[in-house]
Amino acid sequence: MAALQLEEKLICSICLERYRAPVTLPCGHSFCGPCIRDWGGRRETACPECREPFSATAELRRNVVLSGLLEALRGGPPAAPGLRPATDGADSGARCPRHGRPLELFCRTEGCCVCSACTVRECRHHERALLDVERRAQEDRLRATLEASQQQAAQAERQLQELQQGSSQIQRSACTLASAVSSKFNRLLQALERLRALALSTIEAATAQALAQARDKEQQLRGHLEAWADHSRRVQDLLGQSDDLTFFKESQLLVSPGPLRPLTLPQWDGDQQLGDLKETLSQLCDLLLKEEGHPGVLAEAADSGPMEAPGPLAAAPSPICPLRRQLWQNYRNLTFDPDSANRHLYVSHRNQQVKHRRRPRAEVGAGSFELWQVRCAQSFRAGRHYWELRTSSHSVTLGVAYPELPRRRLGPHTDNIGRGPCSWGLCVQEDGLQAWHNGEAQRLPTKAGRVLGMDLDLASGRLTFYSLEPRLRLLHTFHAIFNQPLYPVFWLLEGRTLALCQQPEATFLPGPQEEASGLSLGAPPPPPPPQENSGLGTGGTYLRTDEVPDIPST
Repeated sequence: MAALQLEEKLICSICLERYRAPVTLPCGHSFCGPCIRDWGGRRETACPECREPFSATAELRRNVVLSGLLEALRGGPPAAPGLRPATDGADSGARCPRHGRPLELFCRTEGCCVCSACTVRECRHHERALLDVERRAQEDRLRATLEASQQQAAQAERQLQELQQGSSQIQRSACTLASAVSSKFNRLLQALERLRALALSTIEAATAQALAQARDKEQQLRGHLEAWADHSRRVQDLLGQSDDLTFFKESQLLVSPGPLRPLTLPQWDGDQQLGDLKETLSQLCDLLLKEEGHPGVLAEAADSGPMEAPGPLAAAPSPICPLRRQLWQNYRNLTFDPDSANRHLYVSHRNQQVKHRRRPRAEVGAGSFELWQVRCAQSFRAGRHYWELRTSSHSVTLGVAYPELPRRRLGPHTDNIGRGPCSWGLCVQEDGLQAWHNGEAQRLPTKAGRVLGMDLDLASGRLTFYSLEPRLRLLHTFHAIFNQPLYPVFWLLEGRTLALCQQPEATFLPGPQEEASGLSLGAPPPPPPPQENSGLGTGGTYLRTDEVPDIPST
């Protein structure tokens, strides 16, 4: 064993043979004189063993001890060239499987540990590092990976908790919403049941009264028939009398029954009987289809206690006030002009509804707005005109404009209603209103409802805006001299919907093509004839909004 270790110490790490004329570098390592000179001739300036740099002009002194030892061993049996001692099992140091030398370096190119002999041949031009340096570097990388893994695991755990909390919140909210909706429908069903019983009792009472009147009339007619039958018999008897004295005497005493009066049928009008019921049902439907602004409103409604069913005789006051009835005398049924709609505006429901969608349409008209606007197909030159519309939410602008209103976008704004002298507009915002004309805005602190009315009086130069929910309120009035035809024009924010309300009794105004055929849009049509029974139970006209579907809130 000692001989093998001694033999290993006498091997040059460059040629892997016994030293020949051994010399020593400044770092203390020894090599064959020819090998190290050839090594320096290759412009290598580092020790093959420890990689310590040395100058090419460094003095290479002969190693006297190794030289003497080699001379002493020349008398014994020489070791075979390239012989490597067997690895002792008791040796705890790892050795190179190719050269049998200790593994002192790490080759980063091949990703394995190497000995100093490997750096001379196989790994000569590879990137190498000391084992402890490479281990520390890889330990740092592993620690960083471990830390990143722990952070990812912690983040995943937090997200899992958030997801579980969100799911629980959805379940609680869904249960609350379902409970509120169920409670609301239960109260509505109770109210409808009461209304049904009241309506049936009212119909029964009205029927009994009408039938009683009919029976009285029937008795009167039967008595009249009997009187005429008796009179006819007496006349026939008198005609058969042969005695002249008796004939003249009884004919003078004969008195005919009175004339038959005109027949008056019992009063019965189904619409009149259902008038109050219709209005009450309309109120219940409004309660059912009311557009809630926040899901929590349903929950609040569920906790508000039982709802009393409004009876026909105790109905809430009608929202149709006298001023609104007066405005309806000039009501105009309008439609949107699809060719003027911006590519994000979709016109539907017989051109009576428009919705702003994120996805643009593939085809648009040549005269479409580059702004998020659309105008009506009808215009007004003279007279007084009134129309109503329903909005899904705030962030819409209503107005009128001359035909010269620009279709192109000229500034940073997404609308031009009221930005110049040829248009007037009312911007409905979440926190209030703004009246725009000629680029100037007037702030209005009041808020508007979902149903709005516009009254245009060209003779007096007035444009008035009304809010119709929950009661009629005047919002703003523009005063101007209108010297050109005026088109209703509207702007909508993304997700908003606007619908033109239609009234059956109102005049449906023609579009531009029909106008060119000779129809006039200037003078207002005559008001509709008064109706005794309008379906409201209180008289007056009835504005139909059922032709335009309910607009979902955004």
